[in-house]
Amino acid sequence: MTLFQLFFLVFIFLVTSIIGVVTGSNSLITVPVMLEFGISPPDAIATNMFALIFMSIGGTIPFLKGDILKQRQDIPLLSILTVIGSILGALLVLIIPAETMPLLISVFMIAVLIFSIINKNKGVEKQEKSSPLMEKIGYFLTFLLGVYGGFFSGGYVTTLTATFIGCLNMTFVEAVAITKVLNIFSSLIATAIFMSQGLVDYQLGIILGITMFFGAILGAKWALKMSNLWLRRIFMITVIILAIRNIIGWF
Repeated sequence: MTLFQLFFLVFIFLVTSIIGVVTGSNSLITVPVMLEFGISPPDAIATNMFALIFMSIGGTIPFLKGDILKQRQDIPLLSILTVIGSILGALLVLIIPAETMPLLISVFMIAVLIFSIINKNKGVEKQEKSSPLMEKIGYFLTFLLGVYGGFFSGGYVTTLTATFIGCLNMTFVEAVAITKVLNIFSSLIATAIFMSQGLVDYQLGIILGITMFFGAILGAKWALKMSNLWLRRIFMITVIILAIRNIIGWF
């Protein structure tokens, strides 16, 4: 990799980490860019996952100062579901056809978009506590998404954010904060598996990880200053773009 390619890669990772704190789906951009520079698919996915640990930690730090994370009593349960799902995801990676994932994520994103249009106040205004049925659905989807996030992560945080808003009645800023915490666990599990297989490029991963760490801090501070309405607008635009991109790529 040339010095120019490295600088360009750092720039892409910085920009996606700043925006991705709110939108998620960094890996749908960063991994393809790494592949364009001649990095093998396994190494690209593994090194990107390693860098995501730094991003998730950086994105969590600004939220620790407020009460957002303290208000949710189900974070331990969500964390456990994510860890178990991520472990299963790492073990099932050879069984689940990877080519079906972009289509599944796109279908889910379109469903999220339709739901968001119908329920305009979801995520914008503070909602009452979810019904027991919706809570169970939300926890189940958290587990399933943990399986997916454990071996790729592309679109994981985006769909997880939508699940928290739609099923657990979180505001956008709450969902953004909690997905950062859960993504730490998901990325750690997957990275541990990749490290055991010798797939992580540590030199490149540390450079990109530090870049994403500071980018995520900036993005999280930006998110805290924005209203839930603007976070919703940014999120929905991202969902539309990624859904169209994934469908076109799948066909």
